[in-house]
Amino acid sequence: MKNVYHLLSLFGKIKNRRIKLLGIYLLHIFNKRYIGIFLDPVIACNFRCRMCYFSDSESKTKGHQKIDIEDIELIADSIFHRALKLQIGCGAEPTLYKGILRIISLGKQHHIPYISITTNGALITKELLNKYAEAGLNEITLSLHGLKKETYDFFMTNGKFEHIPELLKNIAEVKHTYPDLKLRINYTINQDNLFDLVEFNNLFNKVPLDIIQLRPIQKIGNSVYNNFSTQTIVDNYECIIAPIINECKRKGIICIAPSKKNILVAEKAKESDNSIEEATYCYVSPTTCWQKDFDYKSDNFESYSKRKRVSLQLFKSIFITPKKGKKDVTTKLNYSIK
Repeated sequence: MKNVYHLLSLFGKIKNRRIKLLGIYLLHIFNKRYIGIFLDPVIACNFRCRMCYFSDSESKTKGHQKIDIEDIELIADSIFHRALKLQIGCGAEPTLYKGILRIISLGKQHHIPYISITTNGALITKELLNKYAEAGLNEITLSLHGLKKETYDFFMTNGKFEHIPELLKNIAEVKHTYPDLKLRINYTINQDNLFDLVEFNNLFNKVPLDIIQLRPIQKIGNSVYNNFSTQTIVDNYECIIAPIINECKRKGIICIAPSKKNILVAEKAKESDNSIEEATYCYVSPTTCWQKDFDYKSDNFESYSKRKRVSLQLFKSIFITPKKGKKDVTTKLNYSIK
């Protein structure tokens, strides 16, 4: 699905939550795709990025967990047919898992329109990326938290900035063979890497970049780096962030970024309406699959939804006052797709 981001943009422009929930309800009752599956097949990482919970000393004492490929096949049979998007890699490094090609193939077998992998790129070779693209991968997302060597090496512990130009060159060559493969960059901004963004044009001038997400830092667990203030980002929004948004518009690059106002609101907010995300978000890991009481070995999306009366819950949610929950500034609905 080439227009998945256009669909997200259109959905984001609908401000009335009742209309959004009505749309989700209709998609549900007519057996259409509307969930996003975020799959961590392994809980492990070869990096210890300072802004990530893998940098916490306690994470080193926990054993690596993974999903057996046989279980992923069962999961695919139970829920993949209702997925609009499959993202492989969410909070961990998916390339440490040996069955990525099989997961991509399963996604295509179940006709998932858009399949993405999120990675630090350290283990991505040209040969491997060719295999991913041939199997049906639609997008490779690189986590990149510094555009200069000193910044990159500081924040992305165990990574080497020297690897990035070669990686981008390989991606460009694979995209030449598979032009529908999209390159996305995820950049988490803090006060110490914000000004690296002035190097944006230098690094990506000759690289066919398709999407970039600029994400202000947030606390998502214990991490070595703990300066979560966004004040510097706000103060320099017009001179750093806005020019990148404008440059992306000029080049036809999709830019996912919060407005200045949104950053200020998110900083002060204590709770938010999670009803849209709860209806569409499906997280799968070695310890969980979608809902706590969902058993992919005996259930599928339809049988579970029927037993839990999901259609009735969705219908009621259109009319009731939304329940508030802990704010989650990572949700895509907090960002504008430019």
